[in-house]
Amino acid sequence: MKNIIIKTMRTNKILMLTLVLLAGFTITSCVQDDDFTIPKSLGNEENQALTSILANIQAGTLSEVSISELKGMYQDNMPELIDTDIVVKGYVSSSDQTGNFYKELYLQDAPENPTSGIKIALNQVETYNQFNKGREVYIKLKGLYVGEERVGSEVIVIGGGTETDQFGTTVLELTLNQIKASMFRSENTMELVPITASFSDITKNHVGMFVKFDNVEFANDLEGLRYFDPIQDFDTSRNLQACGGFNYTQFKLETSGFASFKNELLPTGNGSVAGVITKTFDGSSLILALNSTDDVNLTGERCSLLNPDDFTAIFEEDFQTATNNTNLNFVGWTNYAEAGSWVWREKTFSGNGYTEFSTFNSGSASNIAWLVTPGFDMDAQDNEFLNFKTAQHHLDSPNNTLEVFVSTDYDGTNVLTATWIPVSATLASQSNDWYAFVDSGLIDLSSYTGTLYVAFKVVGSGTDTTLDGAYQVDDFSIIASN
Repeated sequence: MKNIIIKTMRTNKILMLTLVLLAGFTITSCVQDDDFTIPKSLGNEENQALTSILANIQAGTLSEVSISELKGMYQDNMPELIDTDIVVKGYVSSSDQTGNFYKELYLQDAPENPTSGIKIALNQVETYNQFNKGREVYIKLKGLYVGEERVGSEVIVIGGGTETDQFGTTVLELTLNQIKASMFRSENTMELVPITASFSDITKNHVGMFVKFDNVEFANDLEGLRYFDPIQDFDTSRNLQACGGFNYTQFKLETSGFASFKNELLPTGNGSVAGVITKTFDGSSLILALNSTDDVNLTGERCSLLNPDDFTAIFEEDFQTATNNTNLNFVGWTNYAEAGSWVWREKTFSGNGYTEFSTFNSGSASNIAWLVTPGFDMDAQDNEFLNFKTAQHHLDSPNNTLEVFVSTDYDGTNVLTATWIPVSATLASQSNDWYAFVDSGLIDLSSYTGTLYVAFKVVGSGTDTTLDGAYQVDDFSIIASN
């Protein structure tokens, strides 16, 4: 009897130990499935799902679309239900590890030099544990929606359903089950190389992309303040500024009240800041949102504005002597048609003279026109800057373009044989009101030597009604230090 009792006790101990080990294994497995640490490898189930996706793409039973193509499916403010077998691939550009993003993540279409980004609304927090920054992600789109979370925000979102109210129809977050069934990581985590841009370069097309601003600083009146203002309920905007010649240019950095770095003092130096381009809650303004203050490097000396008293104009043309509705014929200027026969025109309106190129009723399928300034001796003075104003009317397509170039080997006659270097400037676009002149900002020309020419080039069409808009140029000047 004693032997039987001993054996039974041993059996019970073994059974209890087995149960404890099984329980421990179960807990460990749950932690791994929920991805509470950034994954180094993928589980069998996720590997098999991704392998199936890639095989089906290869076989042609599943089509891969670009982020840009996916965003284009959202038309007329109505979310689009994806009812075909398509998949989109992207690289995670945001991270909610510091709490500055909430139930959202952003994808861009390449780890370096991306061209498009998109937002994913999802009912999940701490997504950085699973979809870490730089992670390559595939999303099976059938049964999901593409649209906006707030109508008119122009932030295109992948969501799991729709909701309609008095403001329109919007998309809802992906549920946990939809996330599990639709979003798949590859084993690739890529280093994201931020797009280096100036404030004026940023448009709605940059939403979702990882971007870096160089030579910037927090505004002068923010010294001693923190990323988040405690009197705010949710988000705080702080102005970044860059010296733009005689004035500052600015861009907003927004910080959530839930960000772990919200109480850090704003750095006072100059340098670089990198983050994700997003929009304010109401969609009214583009902003920069930090993944982490590790992407803030403001330790250099603050920048200084130029003093207008130190500069004089070496050339000015305000077009006030223009003769309305005639081909532009100013001394020293070249007016050349590369395609079609129409050239830049002299125009006047309400006492203001300017020059304009319009392709309306030209009758040509393609119109390309150049307007080239006289030459300027860049060795006769120092610190030269270019400035002008542009306006537009009747633009219907981004393909109806205005570009600005400079050249130091133009011979004054043969436009197409010269080497033309593009110049970055703030130009009028579809987003501006018709006939409203936009200042280009000061454009630094001080690195050029020899004789410099500036050219304006417009591309349009007289038969394609989406390309028959017009561009106008006024108040052209080049200044230099005394």
